[in-house]
Amino acid sequence: MFDDLSGKRALVTGASGGLGLHFAKLLARHGADVTLAARRPAALDAACAEIAARGGKASVLSLDVVDSASIKEALAGRSFDILINNAGISGAGRAADLGEADWDAVIDTNLKGVFLVAQAVARGMRETDRGGTIVNIASILGHRVAGGVSAYAASKAGVIQLTKALALEWARDGIRVNALCPGYIETDINRDFFASEAGQQLVKRIPQRRLGRPEELDGALLLLASAAGSYITGSTIEVDGGHLVSSL
Repeated sequence: MFDDLSGKRALVTGASGGLGLHFAKLLARHGADVTLAARRPAALDAACAEIAARGGKASVLSLDVVDSASIKEALAGRSFDILINNAGISGAGRAADLGEADWDAVIDTNLKGVFLVAQAVARGMRETDRGGTIVNIASILGHRVAGGVSAYAASKAGVIQLTKALALEWARDGIRVNALCPGYIETDINRDFFASEAGQQLVKRIPQRRLGRPEELDGALLLLASAAGSYITGSTIEVDGGHLVSSL
């Protein structure tokens, strides 16, 4: 179903670990020529070597999503068919105690960064007249809220609305823009928290009574990135074990 990804050029931001690295490896397995982007590209060399060892194609790009000059320099002369706009930070903290700098860091990375990279990549798609697809990684916290994540929730709600706005503007350019909204997915970063008592209490609120696994996002991401989703744009897909439909 996803054979059309073979030979496509894909850019994945925030690819130094977690879901970004997972998505990059996924696209490479399906034949895409993947560029892994992060502020610290040296951390990506091992991932590229692993992809190459399995017969895939991957390269590394130094890119800071909150710095328009960095984006312009990094993407000069490059064009992509697929963008996975994944770079983001959590920025947890009670709203009453959240400093302005902390707020700005979350909003700049999670929302402004998504816009700047999407804008730059879309320009390349339009110049080559090939169109393309953009998948913005949002969150179920863009739909509902939890304590201590005001900046993060606001940023992800912004990503969802931004996704719809860009989809509307770029549809006639053949550029599809959609958002993937993961629920609570177990990764190396959050594993210890979810093993704690507080984490286990949160898991009990998920209708399936378990965390998601990164590979359970694969079907949704491949759908949005490939021709299988050719009539899908301006949409969000939630992958959350039913968390959004759980009772209040």
